[in-house]
Amino acid sequence: MNRHFLSIAALLGALSVALGAFAAHKLKEIVSPEAVAVFDTGVRYQFYHVFALFLVALLSEKFNNKWMIRAGNCFITGIVLFSGSLYVLTAMRATEYAGMKYIGIVTPVGGLFFIAGWLFLWKGVSVEKKK
Repeated sequence: MNRHFLSIAALLGALSVALGAFAAHKLKEIVSPEAVAVFDTGVRYQFYHVFALFLVALLSEKFNNKWMIRAGNCFITGIVLFSGSLYVLTAMRATEYAGMKYIGIVTPVGGLFFIAGWLFLWKGVSVEKKK
């Protein structure tokens, strides 16, 4: 088991729950329903990929190879870029901050890291161990 990925998954999972609760109870008082939906998308994808990272942590004991490490790193990077950019966009709407208007470009880059993570996970469990 990869304890590093497992601990990061646990922390990001707790953060997902906290951010989801914030969105459900307070954020809707601050921003438009469209902005809440953007934030919710970030929370949802963060939570999905927390479970993916947890899976990588567990599977890395049986499939200990560079592809599993790459998968875990891509999931973490994807969460930071994809979900993080959606959180920043929502914060910008809440504060009516006009700077950093190009932060939305980061979101699809994070999505590419998610895709890469899943492909690396597939490769990691598909590689034959050398005897």
